[in-house]
Amino acid sequence: MDKIVAIAVLISTLSVTQVSAKEFQDHTQMMSHGEGHLMDMDGGMVMGQNTDTLPGGCDSITATKEITVHAGHKYAEKFPGTMFAFDQQEYQFEPCTKLTVHFINDDEIRHQWMMHGLPKYLYPKGMFHLEVSGPGQVSGTLILPPGDKTYLVHCDIAQHMEKGMKGQLKVGKGGEDLPSIPGVTASVFPDDYSGKPYKPEIFPVSTPAPVAPAPAVTPAANTAAANADESFLSGTLVIGLALGLIVAPFLVKKYQGMAAGEIIADIVETVTHVIGVVIGAITKLVKQLTAKKSIPLPDK
Repeated sequence: MDKIVAIAVLISTLSVTQVSAKEFQDHTQMMSHGEGHLMDMDGGMVMGQNTDTLPGGCDSITATKEITVHAGHKYAEKFPGTMFAFDQQEYQFEPCTKLTVHFINDDEIRHQWMMHGLPKYLYPKGMFHLEVSGPGQVSGTLILPPGDKTYLVHCDIAQHMEKGMKGQLKVGKGGEDLPSIPGVTASVFPDDYSGKPYKPEIFPVSTPAPVAPAPAVTPAANTAAANADESFLSGTLVIGLALGLIVAPFLVKKYQGMAAGEIIADIVETVTHVIGVVIGAITKLVKQLTAKKSIPLPDK
C-alpha cells in the first residue's frame, strides 16, 4: 500500500512539474515554412520575418534595434473602456532599421503583434506578424522601409484591437497620427460614462448655390484658344521628354525594388522640397531688390 501511495505521489509531482514548465512557453524552436513564416505546434508563430534583404531605397542598415513588447489585460487598466492593450502604444525608429521584436503574451489567451502597410514585394501580404497562444514569448526580425511613415500595429484577434490592443510605429519623422490609439490620439467614437441618454449628432446639410451659365464663346475664340493650348502642350511635351531621357537612368537606380506607393511618396516629397527651395530663392531675391531701392542716393 505504501508503495502505491509513493508511486501516486511521484506521478502527481511529475505532473505538477510538467504543468509548471508549460506555464510560460519560450517559442525558439519553430519550423520554417518559407517566405519568413515560422511556427510550432504550441501556438507560436512568426510571419514576414526578414533578417537580411534590404527594402528598395535602403542602401544599408542604418541601425540595429531590439524592443520587448508585452500584451495583456493588465495593461488596459489605465485606459477606461478597454479590455486588452500593449504595454507601449507608440514606437519610433530610423528608416532602414533592422528591428527585432520580442513579443511576450502575459494572458492565458491568444494575442498578436501585427504591423501593416509594409511593401508586399518583400513582406507577403504587406505585414509582419508575431503570435503567441497563452503565456509565452516569440521573437521575429524585420527591416523597416525607407521614408517617413506611420504604421499600424495591433492584435487581429476578433475585438482585441477594438478593445484597446493597438499602437503605432513611426519610421523617420512618421506620417499622420492614427486615430484611437490609447493614450496617444483621440478616439473616433469616445466612450461616454456620464449616464445621460445618447443623442446622435446631427450634421447640417448645406444646399449648393445655383451655378450661373457660362458665357457664350465665339468659334474664332475657340480656335485661337485651341491653337494656343496645342502650342503650349507641344512645347511642354518636348521639354518633358528631354528631361525624362536625362533623369530616367538615375530614377531607375533609385526606385529599383520599391513599391508604387513608396515611389509616389518620394516623388511628392522631392517636388515639395524643390518648390520650397524655389520659393525661398525668389523671396531672397525680392528682399535684395527691395533693399537696393530703399538705399538713399547721395546728394550731388
